[in-house]
Amino acid sequence: MSAWVLPDHIADVLPSEARHIEEIRRDLLDMARCYGYELVMPPLLEHLESLLSGTGEALDLQTFKLVDQLSGRMMGLRADSTPQVARIDAHLLNRRGVTRLCYCGPVLHTRPAVPHATREPLQFGAEIYGHSGLEADLEILTLALDALKSAQVGAITVDLADARIVDALLAPSGLSAAQQVLVHAALAAKDRSELAQLVQNCPPATAQGLLALVDLYGDVSVLALAKQALPDVPQIREALANLEWLAGHLDGVHVSFDLADLRGYAYYTGARFSVFAAGASDALARGGRYDEVGSVFGRKRPAVGFSLDVKVLATAAAVRPLRAAVRAPWGEVPALRAAIAQLRQQGETVVCVLPGHESEVDEFQCDRELVQAAGQWVVTAI
Repeated sequence: MSAWVLPDHIADVLPSEARHIEEIRRDLLDMARCYGYELVMPPLLEHLESLLSGTGEALDLQTFKLVDQLSGRMMGLRADSTPQVARIDAHLLNRRGVTRLCYCGPVLHTRPAVPHATREPLQFGAEIYGHSGLEADLEILTLALDALKSAQVGAITVDLADARIVDALLAPSGLSAAQQVLVHAALAAKDRSELAQLVQNCPPATAQGLLALVDLYGDVSVLALAKQALPDVPQIREALANLEWLAGHLDGVHVSFDLADLRGYAYYTGARFSVFAAGASDALARGGRYDEVGSVFGRKRPAVGFSLDVKVLATAAAVRPLRAAVRAPWGEVPALRAAIAQLRQQGETVVCVLPGHESEVDEFQCDRELVQAAGQWVVTAI
């Protein structure tokens, strides 16, 4: 095998795509800053128990593990940044009030999350700690929508669910943890026959409610159907009311519901959402409430957030025009070098043409040229 062949689902990012990804990344961070989110940069690796405690089996399986040569302890390469940001909120910042944090950096997956996906996503996310009300859920969802709109994606659909519905149905089920995992998988696949086998010995209300979830997806009418089909318990009533409130505050996007949706990591504890765009094969952003995520760090705080893969977002985003640039000759003349430096200080991209390469084309769209006229270096249109 050639030494330069990369591992499966790992790839270099070449200039045009890298430029597109980087421009989107900057817009996402600027959007988060406009909402008052502070940027944090967690490390790529840390002790395994810090990365995985309380996050569930799915994240464990996605995490690369290695031994620290200094301490002999097991370490992990992060597969998701949310546990790290929860640690930062709980231990390093330790604020009493609301904390808004955002981040953007690579994560590594042992396997691609979906077919043909990269194992090195560039994860952007934003999270609010310290507020348990729906106002925080709505702010995070609104930020996610504005972030996608800034990338100029197609028509957007928000799909809503709530982790408490399935949790409330499973609480009296008598199923073991392993059996509940199988129930989650059957619900995600909407496999009614498999689900029926799994819940056949559960209390009738539980079995009927879980089977009803398979068909509880669609428009807002799903919420009315759910109130009739699901047990009338406080946890489910509150979840349905919260979903109705959130949907009623979303403008300019199509809203749908899938009450059996359990995709993503196991730390979600409340309302959750997936955001789709026309032309994208899967959700571009996922998020929701995860109030238990900080418990392992000794500080249980209300928390809600979302994340997305900037690389995936770039494939769904509108292609942006090349940035206009100025072409300049290479030379050692002080006046020429001063003119080039001044243009760059003004924010212009100046591409110096090296001797012998005058006809080459590169990534930049040179629509102007630096030329000498009447003893002065001036910019003229090409």
